[in-house]
Amino acid sequence: MSEPGTRRPLPHDFHPPVPELVVGSEDLTDGGPLPDGHVYAKGNSSPHLSWSKGPAGTLGYAVTCYDPDAPTGSGFWHRTVFDIPAHVTELSSGAGTGDSGRLPKGALTARNDYGSRDFGGAAPPPGDGPHRYVFTVYAVDREKLGPDADAAPALVGFHLRFHAIARGQLIAEYEDPGE
Repeated sequence: MSEPGTRRPLPHDFHPPVPELVVGSEDLTDGGPLPDGHVYAKGNSSPHLSWSKGPAGTLGYAVTCYDPDAPTGSGFWHRTVFDIPAHVTELSSGAGTGDSGRLPKGALTARNDYGSRDFGGAAPPPGDGPHRYVFTVYAVDREKLGPDADAAPALVGFHLRFHAIARGQLIAEYEDPGE
């Protein structure tokens, strides 16, 4: 848990500034609580996400979910999807859940920090305080970002640092107060 009143940086705080994508959701409210359906032990379903069309030169998208407040020293990656075709501007609820078959053709999912290739919902330690779940959409200047599905989220993030031409996010919070 961070010291009270402090917040760990977000993964793209150290990336060059880029134009903003507008990100929305039928399931999440920016700054609001993460609904139980997106918690690991209470549904574990990926939320709906939609975004504005990227700027000229957008050839694809990537979507990540990251918890910077996880007590790991390196945060926790809950989802990394990339090589989403440029004509796609929405992922439905549950699209990243297991092998739902609802991701766009060509999209790749890297292993999350649970070790699976899907969305892994929130599961902060009981009593650790509120955790932020940062859902970020990146517009990229490549159809294929470069890594394959065996890449770690950090390697995908490395490529996003150099190929993102726009970015937007929604942040939801979840806390397990314990018993």
